Amino acid sequence: MKILIIGTGYVGTTTGLIFCEMGHKVTGLDLDEQKIQALRAGNLYFYEPGLEELLTKHIQTNQLTFTIDTEKAIKDNDLIFICVGTPQAPDGSADLTFVKNVAKSIGQHLNEYKVIVTKSTVPVGTAKLVTSVIQENQTSPIPFDVVSNPEFLREGSALEDALHPDRIVIGTTSETARTIMRELYKDFHCPIVETHPKASEMIKYAANSFLALKISYINELARVCDNLVINVKDVSNGIGLDHRINPHFLNAGMGYGGSCFPKDVKALIQTAKEQGNPLSILEAVVKVNAEQPIYFIEKIKQSLGSDLKNKTIAVLGLSFKANTDDTRESPSLILIDKLLEEQATIKTHDPIVKMGVPHQFLTIEETVAGADALVICTDWDDYKNLNWQGLKTLMKQPYIFDGRNMLDKEKVEKLGFYYFGMANH
Repeated sequence: MKILIIGTGYVGTTTGLIFCEMGHKVTGLDLDEQKIQALRAGNLYFYEPGLEELLTKHIQTNQLTFTIDTEKAIKDNDLIFICVGTPQAPDGSADLTFVKNVAKSIGQHLNEYKVIVTKSTVPVGTAKLVTSVIQENQTSPIPFDVVSNPEFLREGSALEDALHPDRIVIGTTSETARTIMRELYKDFHCPIVETHPKASEMIKYAANSFLALKISYINELARVCDNLVINVKDVSNGIGLDHRINPHFLNAGMGYGGSCFPKDVKALIQTAKEQGNPLSILEAVVKVNAEQPIYFIEKIKQSLGSDLKNKTIAVLGLSFKANTDDTRESPSLILIDKLLEEQATIKTHDPIVKMGVPHQFLTIEETVAGADALVICTDWDDYKNLNWQGLKTLMKQPYIFDGRNMLDKEKVEKLGFYYFGMANH
């Protein structure tokens, strides 16, 4: 099939590359000329393992091309995937400005029947909205169908998730569109959920919100475990072995971040409020997540003293999770801001993220030199097996605050460190 991907961000680029792998001809459309030029040269402007190699491969075979010509791209392709951003509006809802702009362009340039697919994360009712905008901007009534087909990609493992999905959700009321989508996904071996567009849109928000709920649940439980001197990792393991619960997203830490969970949870909360059915559970999820970095700072204060003004703290990890350079809503940056408010001196390190925050260093040794404490905020593999004995000699005080519970507590304590995790007793 000839597929157009509108929006060449994280979701759009990954989606396009996977369709290339499936043998389809893909065009990536974006209004950002610099972004298009970079992609044409084979340069991925975000970090995601495995994608840059695929980008080079499919550019060389001409299976994948990029353009800024909106009219030609819409007219030349059979399927159009909308993969533009849906940022958070001030009231917490999803801002659909970019989605509406794309729908308007499609209406203006539609030349024959096409299937329009919303891959962006959008609130319930967006498929109907997109249909209306396209119809309003048509010069003649050319038929088309709109399908909801949400993505379920995890940053850091997007390639694996896209090639081997848990499920594919197709929301449409059109038998023609349903047949085309079945053909598109015929080589994927996973359950396919065929439903109404509104249900498809809800599935995406409900899935992300449920995972965020699991994270906040175990984080709040960890605070209780801290007071009772219980290792929360044992609790996570004990409940995660129940197949009804499973162990995923039960690792206590500093909270969730990234481009999806924070805004998607708030968007669903806003949708529910508009319907007169507030989701009090999800409101508590947001509250717990906001408190988690502050709770961790209190642990630091209990050990180093309430006055952090003359303390130097080394922060390892800036991205919200390992294997991505995404720092949006990162607990690490929230923690850094709070520590700066306490007038602490901050030194930072990340193996991938280079964002020019104050006192960012290239090596871990430079970062921890003279530090009163070291805080692990991101679970990069680089931080698991460091030369802790050597690092200890560089530090002013041997305090480790493990915000990801990723270190062997006994091992580092034997080396003379004071170790504090998240209920990691």
